[in-house]
Amino acid sequence: MSMPAKPVRLALLGCGTVGSEVVHLLNAQAQDLTARIGAPLEIVGIAVRRLGRERGDLPIDPALFTTDALGLVKRDDVDVVIEVVGGIEPARTWLVEALRAGKSVVTANKALLAEDGAALHDAAAEGNADLYYEASVAGAIPLLRPLRESLHGDRVTRVTGIVNGTTNFILSSMDATGAGFSEALDEATELGYAEADPTADVEGFDAAAKAAILASLAFHSRVTAADVFREGMTGVTAGDMASAKEMGCTIKLLCIAERGPDETGQESVSVRVHPAMIPRSHPLASVGDAFNAVFVEADAAGQLMFYGRGAGGRPTASAVLGDIVAAARNRLSGTRAPSESNYAHLPVRPIGAAMTRYHISLDVAERPGVLAAVAGVFAQHEVSIATVRQSGRAEDAKLVIVTHGAPDANLAATVEDLSGLDIVRSIASVLRVEGGA
Repeated sequence: MSMPAKPVRLALLGCGTVGSEVVHLLNAQAQDLTARIGAPLEIVGIAVRRLGRERGDLPIDPALFTTDALGLVKRDDVDVVIEVVGGIEPARTWLVEALRAGKSVVTANKALLAEDGAALHDAAAEGNADLYYEASVAGAIPLLRPLRESLHGDRVTRVTGIVNGTTNFILSSMDATGAGFSEALDEATELGYAEADPTADVEGFDAAAKAAILASLAFHSRVTAADVFREGMTGVTAGDMASAKEMGCTIKLLCIAERGPDETGQESVSVRVHPAMIPRSHPLASVGDAFNAVFVEADAAGQLMFYGRGAGGRPTASAVLGDIVAAARNRLSGTRAPSESNYAHLPVRPIGAAMTRYHISLDVAERPGVLAAVAGVFAQHEVSIATVRQSGRAEDAKLVIVTHGAPDANLAATVEDLSGLDIVRSIASVLRVEGGA
């Protein structure tokens, strides 16, 4: 008769929204998890900021709580460290310590991975340890493991995604109701989709961190948040959304990572986050509410779509639990997950070298020669005009121009020079256009 396997022992760092859900799922699915892994999972400690805080009906022995996270990480009886605290420090110190000691790490910390994932990967290599972070980008959506494993034999060329639920809810509401940004943000706040301070979401910081992680995995190159061009969506107006509808488009805050040759022919990557018009025929256009979706394009696999709930305690805890199962199985079998793949070392192109298209709305004077003068500025910067629409008269005269593809630097220079024309009263809006609209 075989002896029962020893428990795989877990240290949980953080017991907030996600951490408490991890505890609940571990408890509720204990029997199934034991069967899947081949050994039971046992929480041996939970690090929290404050002891004695009311934690509802959490099924855990209060004696397991501690405020000494580093001490918990260093314990000899810990096999897997789970970090759901967030932030850069002290999380980086804790996780580097765990990995160097050969302990598996499961983290949802997108900020740390995007700023200094290299430190974690190097520590994992040094300690011959597993580093899992499926929950860091898109909640419950199984996305990172397919990029890291399933598509490892293919060449991913482009990743386009909606990776922030708050901004997607706001833009979806603006599209559906005609509301302005402020009204849609108020609705998102009332429904609990937006934080009291929504800056990280609406200014694109959250999406930029996730874009860096996706690009690193997709293109086998280390990309940090500092490499990502970021533009928030607070300037998107109801008028912009109406204009998008007239073009058969909608507006989404997109993360876009693509690889290809730069102007010298050298293979490189471009990573950016910004609002953009996309045609309603594009798969991402129909992604509404607070859902996330990521559209992956690869040479052999073609086009792939990953869709689901990208945030929230329970969905994120689901992804964390999947990583815990993988890490526990590896420890029992004495194997490791695929390590970091950064062999390509592709440089990151600046935003000015990215090929895109612009939708430009100009308030102009109503007099002869306006269109010729405007067209001359585009020609000067070698930007081809796809469509021009003129509306209104006198003080309400407006030109709406959509360009063909051009380097972003050329397009930006065109906009700057347009603002200096005496016939242009103001530039009402500038939005990028993606997806072949």
